[in-house]
Amino acid sequence: MDIERLTYQPSRPYPYDVEVFDVSDLKRRTGADAMQLTYSYEFYMLILITRGECVQIIDFERVLCSAGTMLILRPGQAHNFGRSEDWEGWIVLFKPQILLPTALLRNAPVALAPEHLPALLQLNDQELRRASDSVLRMHEDSLIASSPETDGSLRSLGHEPVHLTADVHALLQFQLYALLTWLSIAHKKQGAMGPRHTGASQRFDRFRDLLEQRFAEWSRLSDYSKHLGCTEKSLTRATLSAVGMTAKALISKRINLEAKRLLAHTDLPIGVIAGRLGFQDAAHFSKFFKREANCTPKQFRTQTALLDRNGHA
Repeated sequence: MDIERLTYQPSRPYPYDVEVFDVSDLKRRTGADAMQLTYSYEFYMLILITRGECVQIIDFERVLCSAGTMLILRPGQAHNFGRSEDWEGWIVLFKPQILLPTALLRNAPVALAPEHLPALLQLNDQELRRASDSVLRMHEDSLIASSPETDGSLRSLGHEPVHLTADVHALLQFQLYALLTWLSIAHKKQGAMGPRHTGASQRFDRFRDLLEQRFAEWSRLSDYSKHLGCTEKSLTRATLSAVGMTAKALISKRINLEAKRLLAHTDLPIGVIAGRLGFQDAAHFSKFFKREANCTPKQFRTQTALLDRNGHA
């Protein structure tokens, strides 16, 4: 397939689990042709558009972006920068390992988990300046230990630069947490999340997390409601309030998204994909997929390959 999986591999000898660079730098490093391919990442990516407009393709859907758009991409998503060239912005990559374990976040703000942020935020001018300043500071700080001036001053004191590297890595980690927390605050100010203290919102949060863990095993709403200790009606109300669709529809949407990813990212036979997603046979899976995507799995796989070879409009 044409979709390439990318691991986190910054240019050596860069030592940190967070990398920050601007779009112009990415274009110079990869070239125009590589920028128009579709990739599946094994790391998180924040894309902040600071100037111009562009259309990016995320999980096979076109997303119109303009100055102030912040995209938050998760590992496993399919992403294409699109064919627009007259735009600029910042890109922040970070490995999942830099995030604190979930157990340690139990009593911490949910903002420290990127999954609790939306896939897209539209920042106003003031918020854009704040976000740009934060990312620029991260970029500048990531260069501290590698600058010749720093190396010389350290050695004059009898130290090696490696001693500073751990400190800079910790600094970048805390700056990343600060940025994620601020983005959560900005999102709440926009009123998009609603009150997080309500029982319905907490129920939806638990359902969303459970769905991400079990969508390949559980396709019935009753499986989730029983595990969460609530009725199907209350779970549906909570989901409608949070995302504007029923809980059952959200389950189908998540299964369909994973099907699209497997069809696009792999050469696995359709019958194998059906089994991975909990379907009894390929025919049942194909019927479900056509209902959700308006095309058969084979047609989707062919269309995706053609689009990636010819470039997205």
